[in-house]
Amino acid sequence: MTKSTNQHLEGRTCCPVVELRQYKLHPEKRDVLIELFDREFVESQEVLGMQVIGQFRDLDDPNRFVWLRGFRNMAERAEGLSAFYGGPVWKAHRGTANATMIDSDNVLLLRPARPESGFVVGPDRPPPGSSEVPAALIVATIYYSNEQTGDDSVDFFEQTLKPVLVDTGASILAYLVTESSANNFPALPVREGENVFIWFSLFRDQMAYQDHCAALFTSARWRGEVSQEITRRLRKPPEVLKLSPTARSQLRG
Repeated sequence: MTKSTNQHLEGRTCCPVVELRQYKLHPEKRDVLIELFDREFVESQEVLGMQVIGQFRDLDDPNRFVWLRGFRNMAERAEGLSAFYGGPVWKAHRGTANATMIDSDNVLLLRPARPESGFVVGPDRPPPGSSEVPAALIVATIYYSNEQTGDDSVDFFEQTLKPVLVDTGASILAYLVTESSANNFPALPVREGENVFIWFSLFRDQMAYQDHCAALFTSARWRGEVSQEITRRLRKPPEVLKLSPTARSQLRG
């Protein structure tokens, strides 16, 4: 990452535009992709103005790789993606990367629900060659609704849902909603027509997450008014991603 990019990100939330990317991989190919990604695809994107927020192993699916990429705005998204995917690093390694993948089109285009609810990332990232995997667990919870998420849904999260989550042991990292702008880099598809609210929570380790789930289950408020209101608002059950950061993920706990 360049010095100017570090200064841009330090001490503030990053990325008014965020992609949540889920890749379905061929069996036993996830570590191949992660090694390549952590070595070749981090700095080469960030030098072009994009932010690799985090990259993860999905603990419930050994053949799924999940990562987050951020942009300052939609115009810079188009410029950065065009420069990267038309540039020398991707051209040199795309064959190896694509050979690991069955599908890479499961992509949600997002924005922070509030100006202050985006990801906060520090300026430091483990250097290339790092191999220590953090113990922390990051959980992404995706709510699907029939209507575009408005202030009412964000208010419900902040005033009713978030306090219960925090009281039962979750640390809320960020909460985002669907970015309604049209995909301005069609070579990389995104999921159209989705209305989502997503929050990302942090736990010290998997045991801390299990303790959180147990505490939620016994919470009278969660089992009563909160769960009923969630059911009323959603068009299908939530999607929960339990994510283990890779050795070079900037979002790492």
